[in-house]
Amino acid sequence: MREAPNTTDIAALLAQAGISAECAVTHLPGGGNNRVYRIDAGESRFLLKAYFHHADDPRDRLGTEFSFSRFAWDHGLRCIPQPIARDDRNHLGLYEFIRGRALAAEEIGTGEVHQAIAFFEDLNRHKSAVDAQALPHGSEACFTLSEHLACVSKRVDRLDQIDAASPLGAQAAEIVRRQLHPTWQRVNERVVRQAAALGLAMNEPLSDNDRCLSPSDFGYHNTIRADDGRLRFVDFEYAGWDDPAKTVCDFLCQPKLPLPPEFAEKFAQAAISGLSDPQFHARRISLLLSVYRLKWCCIMLNEFLPVGRQRRSFAQDAGDQDIAEQETRKQSQLEKVHRALQRIEV
Repeated sequence: MREAPNTTDIAALLAQAGISAECAVTHLPGGGNNRVYRIDAGESRFLLKAYFHHADDPRDRLGTEFSFSRFAWDHGLRCIPQPIARDDRNHLGLYEFIRGRALAAEEIGTGEVHQAIAFFEDLNRHKSAVDAQALPHGSEACFTLSEHLACVSKRVDRLDQIDAASPLGAQAAEIVRRQLHPTWQRVNERVVRQAAALGLAMNEPLSDNDRCLSPSDFGYHNTIRADDGRLRFVDFEYAGWDDPAKTVCDFLCQPKLPLPPEFAEKFAQAAISGLSDPQFHARRISLLLSVYRLKWCCIMLNEFLPVGRQRRSFAQDAGDQDIAEQETRKQSQLEKVHRALQRIEV
């Protein structure tokens, strides 16, 4: 087990919250990108995130998440953890600790869909605020159809770096070569063809008024069922200004806790109802859905890329993780990708 963040650094964060009590630090499992700890300080409890950073992954995860959370909290949204304090030098963020549990797939129903819609709508009700303009673009933000295709194309090409020396690596490389690349080529060509038929310009950017504030990586995998029964939405390290079509497609395609298909139209319509031409945005969502299904196949294969492995190792203290467990996870990812590719409409 790697050491927890320095107690002096934690004390400095707590001091920003006006707390000087001694604290106990407990590592929490489950982080995909970052290390997460519970901090008990007197009668108070907090969540501490130690953010992953790497030369080949230059995202400012702490700055993005904390600024986005601060914006939402300052504008009255209470379905997220309150941001408390940050330490940029050590890549640490202190947040409200939400008592609750992970959501189960069978729990996703009408009430959970309404809460996700309300979060997105409440957030974007404030997108004209002065402080909203200071928020960054979301990670991999795209504002033209061409940018969407180029972004996913980069992810596809990156998978050519998979090391095929191990048996599972060889399987992954084979899936990329024989299934993913040909499927992507057909999806790409179909989008260009259908965009022309619909009169949608590939290089025309969305107007500023039609862009949205996106939680990004938005889905039920990033929720907590709080003790009061309500959902709390978490993990905003990719958040920012983006195309609402991308927000919707990611929400519909996320594989871990997917939105039941019967709610897809309801969520999509709610997300675009306040825009200048909802039918135009609905056409773009329909056009891009297969693009994002394939993007999530790429994400599931990140396990086989060097930076993806290092990020997961950082988050889960994988130095202590059994090799067999790592191999089991990789095998599971390959099976998921194989099934997902077969479902993509081309």
